[in-house]
Amino acid sequence: MKKISLCMIVKNEEKNLDKCLTSIKDAVDEIIIVDTGSTDKTKEVASNYTDKIYDFEWCNDFSKARNYSFDKASCPYIMWMDADDVASKETVKEIKKWKKSEEGCDTLMCSYATSFDENHKPIFEYYRERIMKNIPVLRWKDPVHEVIIPWGKVVYNNKIVIYHDKKPKPYTTRNLDIYKKMLNDKVDFSPRQQFYYARELYFNNLYDEAIHEFSKFLSSRKGWNENNIEACLNLSKCYQYKKEYENALTALFGSFMYGVPKGEILFEIGNVFETIKDYPKAIYWYKQALASSPNLESGAFVNLNCYQLLPAIQLCVCYYQIGDLIQSRHYHEVAKSFNPNDENVLYNEKFFNNLDKKDKNK
Repeated sequence: MKKISLCMIVKNEEKNLDKCLTSIKDAVDEIIIVDTGSTDKTKEVASNYTDKIYDFEWCNDFSKARNYSFDKASCPYIMWMDADDVASKETVKEIKKWKKSEEGCDTLMCSYATSFDENHKPIFEYYRERIMKNIPVLRWKDPVHEVIIPWGKVVYNNKIVIYHDKKPKPYTTRNLDIYKKMLNDKVDFSPRQQFYYARELYFNNLYDEAIHEFSKFLSSRKGWNENNIEACLNLSKCYQYKKEYENALTALFGSFMYGVPKGEILFEIGNVFETIKDYPKAIYWYKQALASSPNLESGAFVNLNCYQLLPAIQLCVCYYQIGDLIQSRHYHEVAKSFNPNDENVLYNEKFFNNLDKKDKNK
């Protein structure tokens, strides 16, 4: 049977760590906790699950901290989680099943669900390198937005799902500050670092700077294909915030050179046309989004709602705007089939019910 070391880095996670470790402890054979400077009871919580708790002096480098935790592992396989991640009972069963199987691999890619609807159904997920052999080549790289490059025999398992149970909180400049320090230290960014630096600028509402960095990244033509597509999408959103809609569309259509258009791109094109009140074009592109299918194994960030719920809701709105109540009601029903509890679906349901009452009273 395969044996797994769970390796984690933590800081001030006393509110999350117990839930995380309780959910996964029966699936692993060893738990390694590396604390990067907690001032709460994080290590006390960790001690209920393991005596392998180590201190690491924080140095603005997530990869160094994670690799330090990996170096403490003694099992042939390593698994990583964050303190605000949880594993379902089904996931634990699947990990145990995988451990007993004869299936060998170097890197096991598993689904990572990071956003959920009102029914706790994942709407944003992607594959991450979750379990890997404990060998030197499979180690973390990049100080922030760290990654392990899948190596050797790579296997995808969509039944092992880790759920990111992070509570909403204001976005901080933590990651951006690390990139700024790297720039001050004259670090030459790799294409991947250039992409994530541009994203941090965008997430911090620094749209002009983000536009410059996304454009620089794309013009280099050295980026990973999925990052190129995401860059086009984020670049478009920057232009939309500046109300430069022609540039926003140019950025989105530019993503077509990297592959078959994704639902996220198709939906966003529809959104731009709807914003400028060109409803026939918006309808066309929302229908394309609704007809597209997500590829969870691409490694890209996947917003499942862009393939189902969101285009259906906006088709309902756009058809109403052009006076086609039949099609508007139809797409409301389509949206309701995806998520009847969505707040926009509930609003539209009430809206159509009120219309029906007015018609009866005429």
